[in-house]
Amino acid sequence: MPQLILDDGTCFTGRSFGAKCDAAGEVVFNTAMTGYPESLTDPSYKGQILVLTYPLIGNYGVPGRAISEQLSKHFESGHIHISGLVVASYSAEYSHWNSLESLSEWLKEHNVPGICGIDTRALTKLLRERGTMLGKLVQHDPGETGFYDPDRENLVSQVSTHEKETYPGGEENIMLVDCGVKNNIIRCLLGTGATVTRVPWDYDFTGDDYDGLVVSNGPGDPLQCAITIRH
Repeated sequence: MPQLILDDGTCFTGRSFGAKCDAAGEVVFNTAMTGYPESLTDPSYKGQILVLTYPLIGNYGVPGRAISEQLSKHFESGHIHISGLVVASYSAEYSHWNSLESLSEWLKEHNVPGICGIDTRALTKLLRERGTMLGKLVQHDPGETGFYDPDRENLVSQVSTHEKETYPGGEENIMLVDCGVKNNIIRCLLGTGATVTRVPWDYDFTGDDYDGLVVSNGPGDPLQCAITIRH
């Protein structure tokens, strides 16, 4: 039986969906009632096992891959960034005019495991009282997978863009340092009427000409971004 095991020894047993593999990371929770496609593709969740507190997940499937202004209309990036997904009740049947596939099928495509049948209320109360904890989602033998602390790595370098990108707008230019920016931040910046220039996390922007500078949020420990801090 698949299990979610926390680093304090607490164990939750449930049922598997998504990819049939193990995963480890930091266990965090999200209390949104809708928007799981956006949450799963948010780069800020890189290296984390995400617990969704809303009891029914998957009932509207996963939307199509429409693009607008060089950005996905329904996702916050081009990839799923979570390491694993924990829900109370997973709905294999889905219905929505814009749905393309089920949540389980989408997770399989990205090799991300999910577990359902978990008392997410009890789990969330535990995380709320003790703070975020390390955990692992295992399918069979718990000893095969160790715990993993994502804060020990520079996660920003893994999710940032690798090249300079321009999103055309008006005459004013906003320099956006991508430390794990989600698409909606770019949409909001474009909504000001400005052109947005998106650059990698370690890009030296000190010699560029721009009207505004935005350093985005992102995953992991910000102290790992020593180059960005220096710039």
